[in-house]
Amino acid sequence: MAQLTLEQRYKIEAWLEAGKSQGQIAQFIGKDKSVVSREIKRNSDGRNGQYKAGLAHRKAQSRHKLKPKKIRFNAEVEANVLYYLTMDYSPEQISGRAPKDSREMVSTERIYQYIWKDKRKGGKLYQYLRTKGKRYAKRGHAKGRRGQIPGRIGIEHRPEAVDLKERFGDLEIDLVIGKGHKQALLTINDRSTGMLFMDKVESKEAERIEEKTLELLQDWIPFIHTMTSDNGKEFARHQSIAEKLTIAFYFALPYHSWQRGANENLNGLVRQYFPKNMNFATIEKEHIQQVVQTLNNRPRKRFGFLSPNEMLAQILDQQLAVAFIT
Repeated sequence: MAQLTLEQRYKIEAWLEAGKSQGQIAQFIGKDKSVVSREIKRNSDGRNGQYKAGLAHRKAQSRHKLKPKKIRFNAEVEANVLYYLTMDYSPEQISGRAPKDSREMVSTERIYQYIWKDKRKGGKLYQYLRTKGKRYAKRGHAKGRRGQIPGRIGIEHRPEAVDLKERFGDLEIDLVIGKGHKQALLTINDRSTGMLFMDKVESKEAERIEEKTLELLQDWIPFIHTMTSDNGKEFARHQSIAEKLTIAFYFALPYHSWQRGANENLNGLVRQYFPKNMNFATIEKEHIQQVVQTLNNRPRKRFGFLSPNEMLAQILDQQLAVAFIT
């Protein structure tokens, strides 16, 4: 039985968004049409019928796990987590390294849950984390540090590869503010393809921004490398975001919006649908998703009038080919 890779599922999603037929998609990914048809039928969202690569991959993996092979957070796993924590490994490093050392391990998120549960009980495991469990937005309250973001890494340290815009996964992040500065839209774009990720946040608090960022990008973690933002305090939890997404986070210079030009341009397109005087409290999630789909299918001049979805399919195809060769 032909099994699809995660990369192939992302290409199916992109081509569907671009309006391609199942037969065309089958040719693009080198699979029989019946494979594509079965994939879409079995792994689409049962609530709205939409095909999303991340969800499809999880559904397929769940079905494939017929043998009871779940690793529970038992005493052995707990001992392994404590072992790596004392070595100052992050939860991502623990979950990634343990299998190489033939040690049983759970997911990164499960390790975080274990640490925060321990903290609520008065435990000290959180002190092993690089963030020490502190909320970065509060550190700036100290006298003489107002307006500064702790741990900030400037754009001058960002790898030159990001400027080339040749790989998928170098992201820019910003907020589009609603009427009265009460609510906002969090916008994240990929520099190479112009792909937009967007959803509403109820406030500009750094903790809310972190939560929504992780929610929007959870299915894309294997593909992302860097993120660049302005110097707003809403991004004060950048170190936590970087750690959980296993990326590097950079800040543009103050008053240098052109350093995030792609994001600024994309926010201009977003404003066509959500103007400045609009009350964002009235925006429904379905409307936001519709706008995201529209913009990701809109041809862009800089891409020779290909859409972001089409560019995504091309770049993923190139990356897959390079991975196969190497």
